[in-house]
Amino acid sequence: MIAAATAKPARFEAIVVHSLSRFFRDHVELALYERKLKKSGVKLVSITQQTGDDTSGELARSMFALFDEYQSKENAKHTLRAMQENARQGFWNGSKPPFGYCTVAVEHGSGKGGTKKKLAIDEAEAVLVRKVFHLYLNGLDGETMGAKNIAAHFNAAGVLVRGQRWSRNRVHRILTETAYMGTYLFNQVNVRTGTVKPREEWIPMTVPAIVPAELFEAVASLRHERSPEVTPPRVVTSPTLLTGLLRCANCGASMTLITGKGGKYRYYKCNTRIAQHARACSTPALPMEKLDAKVLEALADKVLAPQRLKALLSELKGQLKQAREERADGLRELRKELAELDTAIERLYEAVEKGLLPMDDTLASRAAKLKNRREALLRDIDGAKQAGETPLDLLSPATMDAFARVMRKRLLDPSSGLPKRYLHELVSEITFDGEVIRMQGRNAALLAAAAGKKMGTARVPTSSIGWGG
Repeated sequence: MIAAATAKPARFEAIVVHSLSRFFRDHVELALYERKLKKSGVKLVSITQQTGDDTSGELARSMFALFDEYQSKENAKHTLRAMQENARQGFWNGSKPPFGYCTVAVEHGSGKGGTKKKLAIDEAEAVLVRKVFHLYLNGLDGETMGAKNIAAHFNAAGVLVRGQRWSRNRVHRILTETAYMGTYLFNQVNVRTGTVKPREEWIPMTVPAIVPAELFEAVASLRHERSPEVTPPRVVTSPTLLTGLLRCANCGASMTLITGKGGKYRYYKCNTRIAQHARACSTPALPMEKLDAKVLEALADKVLAPQRLKALLSELKGQLKQAREERADGLRELRKELAELDTAIERLYEAVEKGLLPMDDTLASRAAKLKNRREALLRDIDGAKQAGETPLDLLSPATMDAFARVMRKRLLDPSSGLPKRYLHELVSEITFDGEVIRMQGRNAALLAAAAGKKMGTARVPTSSIGWGG
C-alpha cells in the first residue's frame, strides 16, 4: 500500500483508516510514514480522530499517536501477565504445540465453568520423536548419525513431519526442546525483538514427557561433544578408526591417514612431515591396519583386564565417598535457602491477606520472582540428589568380569561396526613415537561403561585420575 501510494504518479489520493492506531501504534513510525505520504500528495484520514492540516492538527495527531502507543503497551503487558499465569498453572496459551504433542480441552477449575487447553502426547508423532533421540544417541547399523543424517534417513523412507520433508534444523529443534523430557519453557523470547529474555523470566510448564530425562541429558551431552568448538566435524564423521585421537609423540602434531598405490595401501603419517618435509619429524608412517589392530588389542588385553578394573573400582569408591560428603554440604545449603524463601513467600501472602500491603504490579512482580527462584532451587536440589546416583553403585566384581568379556569381544570383531564408537568413548589420546604406542583415557568413562550408562554423561567423580599405558 505504501509503495503504491508513493509511486509516481500516486495511484490514489488518500488512505482512510478507522483510527490512527489502525495505521501505526508507534508514534515515531506514524510520523515518518505520514511525512512520506505527504511528500507524495497522499493524505492520511482517520474517521474517528479527525484533525486539521495546520499546526494544531499535527499536535493533535501526535497526542493521539502517543496515547495509542501507551495503550498498546499496557494491553501487551496485561496480556503477557495473564499468559504467564496461565502457563504457571500448566495451561497452553494457544500457539502451535511442539511436534509430538496435541492440545486437549480441560476444566480450568476456577468455579466459573469453561475450559482451557493443555498439552497431551500425540502418539503418532511421539514415535518419531523417540526415534530421533534413539538414532542420535545410538546411530544406525554401527554408524554415527547427526541431525543431517537423521533427516536424510527419514526423507529416504518417505516419512514426513506434519506433511513436510525433514530438515537438519527440524531435527535439531526436536533434540533441544525441553518439553520432551517434561518441562516446556514459556516466555523465553521477546516476540517484538526476537531476543532471548533473562532466564529468571522463563516460565517452566510441566507437560507429559515423551522421552526420559536421562535420555534427553545424554543426547545434550553428546551434542556438546560433537560441537565444532569441542570436536572437529571430521572426527565425528570420518570412518577412520583413530581420527582425532592419534598424535605424534615427537612433535605433537596429529597423524593423518594417507594412501599409496592408488588407494591400495593406507598409512597414518605425522602432519608435520606432510606439511613440511620428511626430515621435519622422525616419526615414520605406520600401516593403518597394523596400528588399528595393535590399539584395539592393547585396549582389550591391558586396559580392560578384569584385575585392573577391580583395582580401579576400589580406588574410585574412596573418591566417591568424599564427593558424596561434599554434595551433602551443598544440599544442606540449598535446603536452607529454600526454607528461608518459603518463609518470605508465606509472610508476603499473609501481609496481603491482612491488608497490610496492596497487591499492585510491583508486589505481583516480586511474588513472581520469589516463586521462580523457589522453582529453580527445587530443580537444583533434585539435580544434586540425582548426582549422587552414580554407576559405581551398580558395579560388582561379577559385573566387571562380564563387562570385560563383552567389550573385548566387540572391540576385536570388525564386523560389529562398533570399535570406533567404543574407542572414542574410552580413550582420550593415543601417541606414537615410531616405536611405542601409548594410550590415555579417563577412569570415569571405563566405570560408566561397565555400569551400562552413556559414558559421556555418567555421574561419576569428575576428579578421578586417568589411565595410561
